[in-house]
Amino acid sequence: MGVPAFFRWLSRKYPSIIVNCVEEKPKECNGVKIPVDASKPNPNDVEFDNLYLDMNGIIHPCTHPEDKPAPKNEDEMMVAIFEYIDRLFNIVRPRRLLYMAIDGVAPRAKMNQQRSRRFRASKEGMEAAVEKQRVREEILAKGGFLPPEEIKERFDSNCITPGTEFMDNLAKCLRYYIADRLNNDPGWKNLTVILSDASAPGEGEHKIMDYIRRQRAQPNHDPNTHHCLCGADADLIMLGLATHEPNFTIIREEFKPNKPKPCGLCNQFGHEVKDCEGLPREKKGKHDELADSLPCAEGEFIFLRLNVLREYLERELTMASLPFTFDVERSIDDWVFMCFFVGNDFLPHLPSLEIREGAIDRLVNIYKNVVHKTGGYLTESGYVNLQRVQMIMLAVGEVEDSIFKKRKDDEDSFRRRQREKRKRMKRDQPAFTPSGILTPHALGARNSPGSQVASNPRQAAYEMRMQNNSSPSISPNTSFTSDGSPSPIGGIKRKAEDSDSEPEPEDNVRLWEAGWKQRYYKNKFDVDAADEKFRRKVVQSYVEGLCWVLRYYYQGCASWKWYYPFHYAPFASDFEGIADMPSDFEKGTKPFKPLEQLMGVFPAASGNFLPPSWRKLMSDPDSSIIDFYPEDFAIDLNGKKYAWQGVALLPFVDERRLRAALEEVYPDLTPEENRRNSLGGDVLFVGKHHPLHDFISELYQTGSSEPVDVPPELCHGIQGKFTLDEEAVLPDHHANRESLLFSCSINFKDPQFAEDYIFKAVMLPGARKPAAVLKPGDWEKSSNGRQWKPQLGFNRDRRPVHLDQAAFRTLGHVMPRGSGTGMYSNAAPPPGTYQGNLYRPLLRGQTQIPKLMSNMRPQEPWRGPPPLFQQQRFDRGVGAEPLLPWNRMLQSQNAPFQPNQYQMLGGPGGYPPRRDDRGGRQGYPREGRKYPLPPSSGRYNWN
Repeated sequence: MGVPAFFRWLSRKYPSIIVNCVEEKPKECNGVKIPVDASKPNPNDVEFDNLYLDMNGIIHPCTHPEDKPAPKNEDEMMVAIFEYIDRLFNIVRPRRLLYMAIDGVAPRAKMNQQRSRRFRASKEGMEAAVEKQRVREEILAKGGFLPPEEIKERFDSNCITPGTEFMDNLAKCLRYYIADRLNNDPGWKNLTVILSDASAPGEGEHKIMDYIRRQRAQPNHDPNTHHCLCGADADLIMLGLATHEPNFTIIREEFKPNKPKPCGLCNQFGHEVKDCEGLPREKKGKHDELADSLPCAEGEFIFLRLNVLREYLERELTMASLPFTFDVERSIDDWVFMCFFVGNDFLPHLPSLEIREGAIDRLVNIYKNVVHKTGGYLTESGYVNLQRVQMIMLAVGEVEDSIFKKRKDDEDSFRRRQREKRKRMKRDQPAFTPSGILTPHALGARNSPGSQVASNPRQAAYEMRMQNNSSPSISPNTSFTSDGSPSPIGGIKRKAEDSDSEPEPEDNVRLWEAGWKQRYYKNKFDVDAADEKFRRKVVQSYVEGLCWVLRYYYQGCASWKWYYPFHYAPFASDFEGIADMPSDFEKGTKPFKPLEQLMGVFPAASGNFLPPSWRKLMSDPDSSIIDFYPEDFAIDLNGKKYAWQGVALLPFVDERRLRAALEEVYPDLTPEENRRNSLGGDVLFVGKHHPLHDFISELYQTGSSEPVDVPPELCHGIQGKFTLDEEAVLPDHHANRESLLFSCSINFKDPQFAEDYIFKAVMLPGARKPAAVLKPGDWEKSSNGRQWKPQLGFNRDRRPVHLDQAAFRTLGHVMPRGSGTGMYSNAAPPPGTYQGNLYRPLLRGQTQIPKLMSNMRPQEPWRGPPPLFQQQRFDRGVGAEPLLPWNRMLQSQNAPFQPNQYQMLGGPGGYPPRRDDRGGRQGYPREGRKYPLPPSSGRYNWN
């Protein structure tokens, strides 16, 4: 779901929800790559039952990556997708189920956003190609150097849409991939795999949620199943919370901004196409062996623990003195609902609510203040109480004016700081920058393989001196211009505006000035704000959208036909009298077919993915639906800075006109195109070791045409219906592949329910809440004397890594003996800092260690540090035992070191001989010692 900055805001506000993944890499021996054995225990100290893959989040970065060269052909794309899935599987290592869901035909409400994205992608691609050709011609005209232009067809990412040949080939390749892994990978041995390809209607993440909802309603479902969902969309967080499963984790690739991207002309890093100068590529390495290496590392993955997020939300949403019983599950549902107001894939966000301005925190505070008046929660199992929502919205509307004014003040303040920063940078930049071998390098980068070697240092130094002499000198009396550069003699006329200021988009609405509501409706809707009937229509459509989205998250698609018919949202202050607005939807609606959806979301430039007669409807001037496919369209920035943040003003597709036009060209479809235009379902795969394997094989042998119930006792409680698959993978079915001999597949359908059935949004009976992770101090000023130790991963019994005795001895020996209280000061660590004993029990006559450490004084500079094993005098006749070596360093260090100053036990060099029970090495006698051995050097066990 398109909620910009939501994950960044969430991870900063609730930092403990993030855990870095521990990934075991494949090893290489004698040039042979040894794969990871996923059947071994998970190195992340957690065992997952089910892994769900939102495949579109994998397909897009593998087919057209941004930080590395794109695959050359479709085969390389498929291999990249397989490798990405393997990597995820080796990290998560599911034990029961792998569910792979590709986006199918989406609801009508989602198609509007898909249409906007694809029209934008086509327009930006063509503009980029024109700009690239223009810059190339300019560079070549100036005598620049550019590599020869590769003649290859540009990959159109719009083909990643249901109904195209690419998606059909991807489904076939994934079938082969699954069968191969089930036969050859030990980690897949007892796994159940479900593939929901693009022929199955619904978005990938919502097909996954629908599966979880329907399985939770079955009596054989395990309420303590540990789910792991892979995807980078922000709506996965809300969907995971909406399941009310106690163990739900999201895995996603860690986003690292400002990754280097190669120039589209010269393939060099460090600049974009518009800044390319056509310079020859510098040699990388002695023999240019590093030419094809990329300056970017492989992306890392992180876990997002929703059980920890539930802890945060429970403490934040807990309210005292409520007129009704507090229910954390209902409160979390209300929090999910309020997140819809800041943006989603189906509705534009309200003008006064921006997530970067703390909109969610503002909504939560208003919610906690108003909930005493509402008398209950806003939602229940996906259904909205509009009367209570009205109270929240009107409370937001009361502060809308101040929100707009503060937004303007913040923007002006930001621009002012940026101008001042640019002035400082220009003023502080050096008069010249040495080039060639004298170019400044980052620390550690001068000895890199790509660094230059001085072939003629004298010549390089001479050129630098000449460059210095040719640059104009700046006298102390030189005046500077407003941008920090020296002004010429005689001065210049000051510009009216700063030359560095970027042109700001014109904002005709001016929400920070009086009359903002009238200007908003006039500019965005082309109606007068006094037109109460039209405003009521906009608000009603938006309220219907809120009800539809919440139903979609908790119950499934309420209507495949509904959509929000405007480009902009109303104001919160307009939500008056919404309590009596209808929120029911037409029942029995059906989704579009794949090729019909392509006609609804594709621009004319992507018409090559459609049959010729269908393609003609998008470009023929006499077509009855030619107005659906404008060659150019406006983008309203709507107060934003970048084009991708703006609103694409495209005409909405009229479903009735579209279907009427397609009726004339349906007879032109070939049998293959008819097959791709049909709706399909899910396919279940198992290997030869799975208990279901023999059951499925018998079904194919009997040739039963009736649906058969899935035996839950053979499949970890999974229930549904089996029907035979015409393109099944079967035992002894070679398919020209030796690896397809043992796995089998069959059509699978989830348990079906009545259309008015309500899935309860509650935690199931028997579900055990995970142990608490957050410390009391996160929310309370005092922890009531309880010592808390942070849980850094999934295993709360793992002890944190810390320094052992040898490290403390080293620090005490080399660090200054000051009386400060820094990290490595002389003060001993407080008791209870680490588990176990850091020091051995004290011997007779030995003083307390903290006291000894506190009495240390700085060494005299000419003496240097004392030796580690400085001895203390003792009398054997009295029975006193010497201090152990690891505590001798704590004695007074005022006196200079004198060899053989004290009476020793004997042995060469004046050091007492040691005893070693582990082997009796030479010089370590076994007998004759009366004091205990030093502690073992184990990292985690001090006793």
